[in-house]
Amino acid sequence: MGQYTKDIYRDPSGPPAEARETPYIRNFEDTVNLIVSKEPIRVCVTGAAGQIAYSLLYSVAKGDVFGKDQPVNLLMLDIAPMMGVLEGVKMELQDCALPLLREVVATDDPEVGFKDCDVAMLVGAMPRREGMERKDLLAANVKIFKVQGQALDKVAKKTVKVVVVGNPANTNACICAKYAQSIPRENFSALTRLDQNRAQAMVAEKVGVPADAVKNCIIWGNHSSTQFPDVQHATVEKNNQKMSVIEAVKDDNWVKNDFVKTVQTRGAAVIKARKLSSAMSAAKAIVDHVRDWWFGTPEGTWVSMAVMSDGSYETPEGLIYSFPVTIDSSHKYTIVQGLTINDFAKEKMDITAKELQEEKAMAMEACQD
Repeated sequence: MGQYTKDIYRDPSGPPAEARETPYIRNFEDTVNLIVSKEPIRVCVTGAAGQIAYSLLYSVAKGDVFGKDQPVNLLMLDIAPMMGVLEGVKMELQDCALPLLREVVATDDPEVGFKDCDVAMLVGAMPRREGMERKDLLAANVKIFKVQGQALDKVAKKTVKVVVVGNPANTNACICAKYAQSIPRENFSALTRLDQNRAQAMVAEKVGVPADAVKNCIIWGNHSSTQFPDVQHATVEKNNQKMSVIEAVKDDNWVKNDFVKTVQTRGAAVIKARKLSSAMSAAKAIVDHVRDWWFGTPEGTWVSMAVMSDGSYETPEGLIYSFPVTIDSSHKYTIVQGLTINDFAKEKMDITAKELQEEKAMAMEACQD
C-alpha cells in the first residue's frame, strides 16, 4: 500500500508514524495481502448481456457473493448477436476498478465460458413475455440447457456449483444435470429464493416487522404458479418476542388464500406492471442463493432451493423440486427432515410435483427432436 494511502489515516501529531499506525490500517493491509494471496474463483454467468445479469455481475464482482477477500474471474456468456452489448458490459465492469475483479471474459462459446469454472449461474434463456405460458418456453429452452449441460460436462470443474435461473428453471436444471453426467447431481439447483424472498417480505409487511425478522418460510416444488409458499413452520420476531408466523398473523384465510396466490403470481404481476420480468429482485435472490450455498446457513435457519429430489416428503425422485435445506461450510446441502405436513400442504405439494413431472416428460421429448 502506498505511503500516501497510509498517511491519510494517521494523526499528524504525536509519536512517530510507525508507532501510531491504527488497527484500521493493519486490518486493511491484512485484507489487501489476503486478496493478493488468494486464487481467484472462476464464475460463469450466462445471459450476461441481459437485465438480470446487469445487476448480478456487479454484485459478484464487488464481493457480495463470495466474500470481500475473494478475487473472482468473471466469464460472461451470451449468444453471438449480443456480443456488442456484452463488450459494453465488460467495459463498465473494468471501469468500476473493483479490487476483487481480476479478469473479465466475454464469449459466445459455452466451452470458453464454462472452462474450469467453480460456479455457473445460468441466467440466460428465452424470456417469458406477458400472456406467455411457461410451458411455451419449454421446447426452445431445454435445448439450450442440453447444450450447456454437455459443455459443463466437458470443461467445467467436477466440483462446479450450478444454479439455473432461466425459466422453466426447475426443468431446465433437470435437463442440464442429465447431460452433465460426470458432475454430481447434488451440484445442480434451480432458483426459488426469489419466491422465498417474496413470501418473507409479504409476511413482514402483514405483521409489521422488518423482512429479516421473518425466518424459515418454505417454497415447495416448482418455480411457477403451482409453487406452494408455506409458513406453517416459519417464525417471526416482534417486540423482542419470537413466535410462529401463524400466531403472529392470526388469519388462517389469508395464509391459505391471499398469501399463497400473491406469491404464486408475483412474477406475472411484475411482468404486467413493468412489461419486463423481474430483474433487480431476481439478481438479489441469486446472490442470496449462491452466498448461502458457498458459506452455509446460520444455525436454526433453512432456505429454499430447488434440488434433485431423493423422495423426501413423498416427492417423486428425479425431479428438481424446491425443498427447505440447510447448508454446511463445505457447500453441502441437506434437505430438512421431519416437518409436519398437513392435508392442505400435501395437496399443494402434490399439485406442483405433478406439474414438474409433466414438464420433465415434455422436456425429454423435446431433447430428442
